[in-house]
Amino acid sequence: MQVFHQQRKLWAGASARARRGFTLAFKTILTALAVVTITAVVLLWYAQRRWDATTADAIKRLRSSATPSPALVYTPAELACLPAPAARYFRAVLSDGQPIITRARIHWVGEFNLGKPGTDKWVPLTAVQEVVPRAPGFVWDARMTMVPGMTVRVRDAFVDSEGSMRAAIFGLVPTAEARSSPMSAAAALQRYMAEATWLPTALLPNQGVSWTPIDDTHARATLRGGPVTASVEFGFGSDNLIHTIAVPDRWFDDGKTLPRPRQWQGRNFNFETQHGVKVPSHAVAEWLLPGGPYAYWRGQPTLVAYEYATAHG
Repeated sequence: MQVFHQQRKLWAGASARARRGFTLAFKTILTALAVVTITAVVLLWYAQRRWDATTADAIKRLRSSATPSPALVYTPAELACLPAPAARYFRAVLSDGQPIITRARIHWVGEFNLGKPGTDKWVPLTAVQEVVPRAPGFVWDARMTMVPGMTVRVRDAFVDSEGSMRAAIFGLVPTAEARSSPMSAAAALQRYMAEATWLPTALLPNQGVSWTPIDDTHARATLRGGPVTASVEFGFGSDNLIHTIAVPDRWFDDGKTLPRPRQWQGRNFNFETQHGVKVPSHAVAEWLLPGGPYAYWRGQPTLVAYEYATAHG
């Protein structure tokens, strides 16, 4: 019997030590998880702050590179030498005396296609875009939701005559980056011109845009941004508004195939009046590839805010 009691004491002691060991291990695991969680939160917070600071710096450089507008308001007299469809467009979207837009801030909602031609994979996105015609240039800062809980930050820009693009998971882990080259800079300036339909005074001759005729429903617009020159072809509908924007040889780089010029187009829908000017309420951007059209972005503005030219620049 005495031996039995001794064994019970030994088993009880071992059990107590096991419980203490388990409790210690559990506390260690919880502490480690807490440290990892706090570290991850701090790291993500820092990444977001750094991303936002870089975006703010790009916007600051964009604004500082702008020159004063040579005109304060739009007047129909400057349309006299324009191709007929371009002149009709400005008469349709602007009224005499419309202030010249020197800065636009546009909030977007939409979707981006992460699939490939024939296999779409649309993911939701939101974006805020700064556009400065007298630079000329833009900064587009987007958030794409890849899966619930995972966001990819994307910044696309044309600043100081350079085009750039960067994408990173949570703004921290890079997934794509395109540094400026003559081809990417021209593609970025072409994007600026296509999206100028949301601030139509940016396409006026007094803003540096030159127009050449193509036919009764199409005209080519050309703009120089520093050493970069780019052109796009605008297609006008029966309502005299811009419904298509085409570039026959825009630089295409999907990160999967050899970069090369490809045919590109944008399509505008459902025009509405914003602050006295008519702008599209929906749009689609797509590549016209040998295998067929590949739409990669579709969206709509939820907020459009303008600043105008003043006598003090």
